[in-house]
Amino acid sequence: MEQVRIAVIGTGWMARQHMEKIADFEHACVGAVSDINQEVVDQLAKQYECPGYTDHKQLLADGVADAVLIATPHFFHTSIGIDALEAKHHVLVEKPISAHKSDCEKLIAAHSDKDLVFGAMFNQRTDTMYKKLRQVLQSGDAGEITRMQWTITDWFRSDTYYNTGDWRATWAGEGGGALLNQCPHQLDMLIWLCGMPKKVHAFCRFGQYHDIEVEDDVTAYIEFENGASGVFITTTGESPGSNRLEINTTRGKLVAENEKLSFDRTEVPVPEFARTSPERMDHPPAWHCELPTSGPGGQHREIMENFVDAIRGKAELIAPAAEGIWSVELANAMLYSAWTGQTVELPLDGAAYAALLEEKISGSRYKRD
Repeated sequence: MEQVRIAVIGTGWMARQHMEKIADFEHACVGAVSDINQEVVDQLAKQYECPGYTDHKQLLADGVADAVLIATPHFFHTSIGIDALEAKHHVLVEKPISAHKSDCEKLIAAHSDKDLVFGAMFNQRTDTMYKKLRQVLQSGDAGEITRMQWTITDWFRSDTYYNTGDWRATWAGEGGGALLNQCPHQLDMLIWLCGMPKKVHAFCRFGQYHDIEVEDDVTAYIEFENGASGVFITTTGESPGSNRLEINTTRGKLVAENEKLSFDRTEVPVPEFARTSPERMDHPPAWHCELPTSGPGGQHREIMENFVDAIRGKAELIAPAAEGIWSVELANAMLYSAWTGQTVELPLDGAAYAALLEEKISGSRYKRD
């Protein structure tokens, strides 16, 4: 396939950014646009010289596209994604792939035709800093992870941001706040780098900094299968914020911050030194290394180009959508822990979480003007 026609479903700010990039691709074009707002559809259809629809099912039935990019409010990712896969379209879905684990499972199950390319918009996987960090961890050169700490507090958002749509920052519209909107990227990275945690105990504050009903401040303690521990901190209410990932291992410490990656590597494994050193308060000698990286990578553009190349049989997906369930499950587990006040063991009971989320939705009295 020389030219991949991509229909963009959803016409918000992010969707429009995607359209601009697609229009510049050599082997892809905007094949159609779809949204419930007829005026916006007409405007964008004229701009990109393509068909416009207010009914995505009609778009799929008309066969005007080979693939769809879904950039709608979160709960629609599942139903539209299933419709597109059943209509034999390749699918690229924005994060999160669904609002909760049970919907993720339904969406992933609909991908029965493995000839169809099914990807997720996890653009942080293109960042050369994180790619290098993953390479070091997987090589074994850093030893075994003993602790990780991620402070990601540079997601500041104003009230104006939340007021751009009545679906934003609501249980019914997004299914959550910072964990479901901003942090799917970091949660995906956390698991991509360190593996899926086995236990989570989280403390969330809801509407702490904004007039919203969902979480905008999170501190979570996590444990991994090998006994390693971790802390994940995020908020949309602090400025200036930080984005610092620190991973301690049996061979030292890795730090990713400000697009720089450093490795303080001990000459001998830390546990070995602790057992054999005759000194009471000495430390194992270590080298400080600045590991070379080359910037943030191609981000959204690279993910979309990779999606097109995968459809054309030229590449493997950077971010398969089936892996999108990881970050959703971890976000759900953090919220479930905060709601119940209990430590949550993974895998999460998706049905139990979905039922509790539905209670939050049905009991919501929150209205935004």
